[in-house]
Amino acid sequence: MILRPRQKTFVERCTAALHEHGNTLGVAPTGAGKTIMLSGVAGGYVADSDAKVCVLAHRDELTGQNEAKFKRVNSGASTSRYDASSKDWSGQTTFAMVQTLSRQANVNAMPKLDLLVIDEAHHAAADSYRRVIDRAYDQNPDLKLFGVTATPNRGDKQGLRPVFSNVGDQIAIGELIASGHLVPPRTFVIDVGAQKELTQVRKSVDDFDMAQVDAIMNRSPITDAVIKHWQDKAHDRPTVVFCSTISHAQNVSDAFNAHGVAAAAIHGELSSKDRAAILKAYSDGEIQVVVNVAVLTEGWDHPPTSCVILLRPSSYKSTMIQMVGRGLRTVDPEEFPGVVKTD
Repeated sequence: MILRPRQKTFVERCTAALHEHGNTLGVAPTGAGKTIMLSGVAGGYVADSDAKVCVLAHRDELTGQNEAKFKRVNSGASTSRYDASSKDWSGQTTFAMVQTLSRQANVNAMPKLDLLVIDEAHHAAADSYRRVIDRAYDQNPDLKLFGVTATPNRGDKQGLRPVFSNVGDQIAIGELIASGHLVPPRTFVIDVGAQKELTQVRKSVDDFDMAQVDAIMNRSPITDAVIKHWQDKAHDRPTVVFCSTISHAQNVSDAFNAHGVAAAAIHGELSSKDRAAILKAYSDGEIQVVVNVAVLTEGWDHPPTSCVILLRPSSYKSTMIQMVGRGLRTVDPEEFPGVVKTD
């Protein structure tokens, strides 16, 4: 796979920053091709060397996606997985789940790494990530640490500077829209009579109190009004919906189905197998609407998605950007023949 000119520049700048500082953070929005650029940086370390690389993520969907795209960028490179079902370090580049690797026995058995890559690196200040990072540095003080994220600001205000001392490169959303690599968003806001109530919702450290949001938004008249508006503006578009709670998501999904629109709800209490089946049905066009609770906020890709419905508030700009970004990707006509997407 050949990188676009801006992706190549990103890889070059971040690689140079890694050599200069030993660590760096690359910032790029949804649609910039973070996984492709991550793979370009990591591939540069394994090419013609015996360097050992680990790419760390926090969800099964991301781990598999990262490995697949890495192989497209670096054909012939050896890879392996370290997660709940496979604890394999045999590949030159290993794609690991932080929840598995950060367990004490597992992190103690981690081999010496030359490069540790952190996807969705705004999570890197969390204790689980720090256990892996600290262990990697203990084993190799010359470790290179590279992170990629769309939103470097964390909701809990915990800074990333203790992990990353610099930003190697940053790509802006406006830059990608202007260059045609993201589609422009059109925004519609409907008054469902809940705005005053929503302003009274408590904020926690991470976000709004979603139980309170559910009590306000999880009502049939509101859901029906949203679906009516969707039928008017986006009835022919693959759609992702963000809800406050599992009950809210299930009720919204049921309401879409009752209106004759194939929909399914996806959330963290489903098994990874069930989540994968729903996402496959969505990507295959068997369902038109996928309703989720905090599962598809970051790292999930389906470029034909051309409508995003926010049925929950967000107290942090970074979360909102991540959600809206699910709909901004352009469509490759070779990968999705016949699909036209302009906004």
